[in-house]
Amino acid sequence: MRNFLAFIRRFRVLLFFALLQGFALTVYFTFSNYPRSQYLTTASDVSGTIMDWRNDITKHFALSGSNKQLQYENRWLREQLLANKLSLLAPVGIDSVVIKKEDFVQRFEYIPGGIISSSFNRRNNYFTLNIGSKQGVKRGMGVISSKGVVGVIHNVSEHFSVIKSCLTKDINVDIMINNSGEPGFLKWNGGDPRRGSMAGVSNDRSIKKWSKIVTRGKSGIFPRGIPVGMVEKSTPVEGYPIWDVTILFAENYRTVQYVYVIKNIMKTEQELLEATIPPDPAEE
Repeated sequence: MRNFLAFIRRFRVLLFFALLQGFALTVYFTFSNYPRSQYLTTASDVSGTIMDWRNDITKHFALSGSNKQLQYENRWLREQLLANKLSLLAPVGIDSVVIKKEDFVQRFEYIPGGIISSSFNRRNNYFTLNIGSKQGVKRGMGVISSKGVVGVIHNVSEHFSVIKSCLTKDINVDIMINNSGEPGFLKWNGGDPRRGSMAGVSNDRSIKKWSKIVTRGKSGIFPRGIPVGMVEKSTPVEGYPIWDVTILFAENYRTVQYVYVIKNIMKTEQELLEATIPPDPAEE
């Protein structure tokens, strides 16, 4: 207490001046319209700026959770598409009946995940996912994004998995030209990560520029009709009766972040049945 009183005595003039100054400013801003409005405007601007900063920071940290929630919602919506179900109706007369939910069984399911490591400038490029066998991921499963095909699962651990992306030498995804059904295989020559090629298309077929390229669904890795890209150009291969078809990829593999791993519920059944097909004598 003695020290406090000593402090008051020592700085009494300065404290008295500060008190009078505060009183004068209070009276000035209270009874003068222009200074008061300027003060309130400045205070509102500062307050608004701080709130904007806080909102941006909050949105930044909430973005990951929002994207994850959106992925799960998209997964559910995708699984409801008829392309991911197997029809129990007879092919003949299917258009003449009312389609019901019980007329289909689920064939494809989707496991959402995120890419945590990737490359795009090597000859063979692989992506690492933050999901693994614990989430049901297995080697050989297809991987897509919201825009199109990404690749095929190459290897799996308990919590992680590695994708053999479309930017690899031997990706060999079975694809087709959407409007004609002309089949082929997806290839990548190790050059531009935005462009691939379609192999195996006979040059007696007419190919229109910007035709959509989609998955054929033959192997059971991908559902039929998943986007791959568009035909950018087609040129004849000298000495061979085929086209060299350049594809502009639907997905930008340099920036893709969120993916879905495709689980074909009926893949084992399909493989066991196809294993009973007798070999072609010409191939033996």
